Amino acid sequence: MQTYLEQAFGKSDCSSVKMRGAVREWMDLYYGASRSGEDGSARLAVLIVSKLCRTVFAEYDVHRDKHDDWAQECYMDALNKVAKTAMQYALVGGECLLKMVDDHFVPIRRDCYLPLGRDDRGNLTSVGMMQTLYENGKKYVLLERRTDMEDNTLIENRLFEVNGQALGRRVPLDTLTACKMLSDEEFLPNVPCMGLAVLRMPTVNCVDGSADPVSIYAPAVGLMHALARCEDQLNHEFLNGASRVFASEDLLRPDAAGARGLRDDLFVGLPDDPANVGVTVYSPTLREGSYLARKQDILRSCESLLGLRRGILSETNAETQPRTATEIAAASVDYDLTIRSLQKAWEDCAGDALFICSCLDRAYHKDDWWPTELRIDWGDGVLYDRSRVWAEQQQMVASGLLRPEIALAWYYDLPAETEADLQAVREKYMPAAKGGEKHE
Repeated sequence: MQTYLEQAFGKSDCSSVKMRGAVREWMDLYYGASRSGEDGSARLAVLIVSKLCRTVFAEYDVHRDKHDDWAQECYMDALNKVAKTAMQYALVGGECLLKMVDDHFVPIRRDCYLPLGRDDRGNLTSVGMMQTLYENGKKYVLLERRTDMEDNTLIENRLFEVNGQALGRRVPLDTLTACKMLSDEEFLPNVPCMGLAVLRMPTVNCVDGSADPVSIYAPAVGLMHALARCEDQLNHEFLNGASRVFASEDLLRPDAAGARGLRDDLFVGLPDDPANVGVTVYSPTLREGSYLARKQDILRSCESLLGLRRGILSETNAETQPRTATEIAAASVDYDLTIRSLQKAWEDCAGDALFICSCLDRAYHKDDWWPTELRIDWGDGVLYDRSRVWAEQQQMVASGLLRPEIALAWYYDLPAETEADLQAVREKYMPAAKGGEKHE
């Protein structure tokens, strides 16, 4: 069945059928829509995404520069407000779009837009988006298609009055107050990437081998379903392990509601001879140990497959912890590289978003500004220890091997390329050098 966007613009989703099914599967795993025979209450996808997102932005900070344009600061503040939401959307669906609306960014997750075209590198060349609107008791859908035309952007808008499950009839854009400022077609010169910043996961496509991005937990989807089945089996184990009372058929009598049970007058005593006992209590032995062991094995496999540190998902003990220095270092390196790749993805997305905003300002408001280089501080990584490096630099300064203003510039993340930069550091952090002392 064609979607509203496909019906309105006469274009179909460029992703393969297998890829579309994978996107639905990622969303179901994250939002807890379980399959038959599975218990999705563990919500492993939510755990993976939340752990990674918190780690990525644990010490996130953007350094301001006196040369930054006022507009860049405003747009960067708007980006910071949606950073975690956008990262979570991208971790779940593999890709998230950031659309500039007025003075704020709107993150659009993977199942809320339709990719209509991609180039050989997987970059979007055409995309369709939909917004549902209500006015005077009627339901409308605003359909928007954006197309990249050699670093220019073409925007097409269509407004439809929905009729039941059908797309309904097309109505003029000025039918709704919210759409009066829009036009059927709008051409934005020198606005690249369709005016949309894209946060894309660095994971290689493991679904159909195409250039489409995939969820961060796509390689472990099979294991996550296995865990859901294990949880369902464990629930049945406890359900079947409940104590049972076995009674002969002639002892059961229906009550007024039709439910059969034992009469109270039966419980007056038991004869001494066990052979004459009419009621027997049965309590089977539970096998939860084997299920829990299997659960931990699945979680450890997920950690290895996704490049997570041991113990983030599973329980750790002496037997499952890495036992050699090489194993410990390898586990830490894998996790460090995973976090660094996600941080790099956000840096690229933020830089692209600021550049697109400057292009949009020139197209709409004739404001001429260019973004300066972003200086994002991610803090200490999994392997990187800033205090150790600072101690080493202090020793080099004490030995006369490093100029103190260079060390201070590194510590406070300040520029130190020119003599003017070093002089600014001396004036701010070295009172004794304010007179302009030179350091050889």
